[in-house]
Amino acid sequence: MSSQTKTRRKTVVEAASTDDFLGGRISIVQPRVGHRAGSDAVFLASAVPARGGKRVLDVGAGVGVAGLCLLACVPDIEVTAVEIDAALCALAEHNAARNGFTDRFKPVNVDVTGPAKALREAGLDRERYDEIIANPPFLAEGAVRAAPDRARATAHIMGAEGLAAWMRFFATFAAPKGRLTLIHRAEALTELLGLLDGRFGDIAVFPLFPKKGEPATRIILQGRKGSRTGPRLLPGLVLHEQNGSYTAGAEADKRRAAALGKGGSPHSAEREEQSSGPHSRRS
Repeated sequence: MSSQTKTRRKTVVEAASTDDFLGGRISIVQPRVGHRAGSDAVFLASAVPARGGKRVLDVGAGVGVAGLCLLACVPDIEVTAVEIDAALCALAEHNAARNGFTDRFKPVNVDVTGPAKALREAGLDRERYDEIIANPPFLAEGAVRAAPDRARATAHIMGAEGLAAWMRFFATFAAPKGRLTLIHRAEALTELLGLLDGRFGDIAVFPLFPKKGEPATRIILQGRKGSRTGPRLLPGLVLHEQNGSYTAGAEADKRRAAALGKGGSPHSAEREEQSSGPHSRRS
C-alpha cells in the first residue's frame, strides 16, 4: 500500500463513525456526513444466493457493506468491490481489514462508465464474475438539485446515459450465465427492464414495501446473463410495521439468520417454502 493511500485512509477514518451490520457480525467505518450505507446494502446482499468458490463483483460498493455482508455469510467467496470515490474505496479497504477479509476482498477505485482500457488496467477481467451486485445512484441528473457534498451527490445522482453504461458494464463483466442482482427505486422498473433486455433474462422482480398496503419504494431485480426466460413478479417483503419498527421478515434479513449461507431464501424460511425469494426456482 502506498504512503498516499495510507494517508488518505487515515484521514477518512478520523472523520468517520462506526456502525454494526448483521446484528454486529460486521463492523463498518463510514463517513459521518454525506452518503452513508444503510439497509439497502443489507437487503441487496440478502438476495444473493452465493456459493463458496464464486467470484463476486460489487459495483458502486461505497464503503463495502454489501460485499462484506456476503463475506460474513459465505467466507470462501472472492469479492471485488468497485467504487468511483477514492475516499470511500479507502474505507472499504479499511473495513475489509477490520473484519478479517483482506485476503478475499479487493477494492478497485475506478469509474465503471470509463474506457475499457481504464477498467482493464484497474484489474477487472471481462466475463469473469459469477455474481454481480449493484446499488446504482438512484436519481437522474437534472431531476433533483445535487447535494452540496460532492461524495453524496456522486452516490445519489446518475449522469446522463449513465444507467445504460452501467448495464453494459454488467453484461461485459458477468461470466456466461452469471447472475446480476441490483436494488433500485420502484419507479425505475420500466427503464431497468428495457436496459436489461437482450443482456439478462429470467428477471425476478422483488418489491420492498415500506409498510403493509403501501406501494413499493424499492425493488430488487435479479437475472441471468444470456437467458431468454421472461420476467416474473414475486410477492416481495414488507419492511416496517405500522409503528415504524421492522417486520419480522425484514429483521431476519437485516440480521441475515444464516439463510444465505445455507442456500435458502434470503427472505425468511416461510418465503423459501413459498418459493418467493428473488432467486428461487420456478416449479
